[in-house]
Amino acid sequence: MEADLGEHSRPTTARTRELGWELLLARKRANLTGTKVAEELGWSAGKLSKLERGWRSTSDWDYGTLLGKLGADPQTRERIHRIASEQDTGYFIRTFEGRLPDSLLCLSIHEGAAVTIADYESIVVPGMLQTEQYAKVMINPDGELSAEEENLLVGARLARQAVLSGRNSPEAVYYIHEAALHTMVSDNQVMHDQMLRLAFMCDWTRLTPRVIPLGTRGHAALHSPFKLMTFPKHTAPIAYTEAPTATTFVEEPQAIDVYRSLEARLASVALDGPQSKAVFMRWADEYDRRLQERGIEVA
Repeated sequence: MEADLGEHSRPTTARTRELGWELLLARKRANLTGTKVAEELGWSAGKLSKLERGWRSTSDWDYGTLLGKLGADPQTRERIHRIASEQDTGYFIRTFEGRLPDSLLCLSIHEGAAVTIADYESIVVPGMLQTEQYAKVMINPDGELSAEEENLLVGARLARQAVLSGRNSPEAVYYIHEAALHTMVSDNQVMHDQMLRLAFMCDWTRLTPRVIPLGTRGHAALHSPFKLMTFPKHTAPIAYTEAPTATTFVEEPQAIDVYRSLEARLASVALDGPQSKAVFMRWADEYDRRLQERGIEVA
C-alpha cells in the first residue's frame, strides 16, 4: 500500500494517520465519493478530507454519523472508535489479533509513505527481503495453518515488499547480522535461493542490504531488531519494534534519538554493499555445495 501522508502545517501522528486511513478505506468500501458524503452529512468537503488525512479530529457523534452513512460493519465501527479514543503519548501498541504484523494497517501505510527505512534483524532475514519459500517457512513453520491461511499471510508479506521497488520507493538500508545467513530455515535449497535474492538486491538502486559480520564486537545496537522510518516534512520519524503478539510504534523525540544512535552504530560496523554482496554469494555457494554433497542439483 503506497500512502501519501501529504505535507501540511498541522502536525499529525501515526495514530491520527491510521485513523484517517481507516475512514478512507471505509468510504472506499461504500463506493462513495468524499464530495457526496460531505454534502449529505452537511459537512464541508475540507472537514472530511482533513479527517481522512489525519489532520484533524472530531466528536464521537460525528464519527458515529459518518460510519452510519458509510454502512460500516460493527468491527470497523469498534476499531475506529477505539483508535479515535486513544491518546497520543509518543508510544502506542498494535496487537496482531491472531495474525501477523504484515496485516497491520499502521505498518503498511507508513512503509508506503517512508522516505527512508533503516531496518535491523539479528537472526532471520528481514520479512521485506524474504523469498516466497523462506516466508512460507517463517510464517507456517509447523504446518498448522491451512493452505488458505498460509497463502493469505504469505501474500500479505510479499505485497509489503512492493514498496521497495515502486515508483516512490524509499532509500532503504537493511542491516542483517551474518548469524541470520547460516540460521537454517527449511532446507539448503530455500537458503541457497534466499542468499541469491539478497545478492541480487545489492544491485537495486534505492535498496542496500548490509551484513553485520559474525566477528563484530557486542554492542547494544545488536541486541534487538528494529525499524526506523522517516517521512516528508511535518511528519515525525517512527521507530517500530515487534514482540511475539504485538508491535510498538514510537514517535517520542528522545526515543527516536536513541534509535538514530543505534542505526549510526550499525552503519559504522556493517559491510558496504559490494562487500555484503560477496558474503551473500559465499553463503549461496556454501548451500550449493551442501546440496551437491547430497546429490541434489540446485533448482
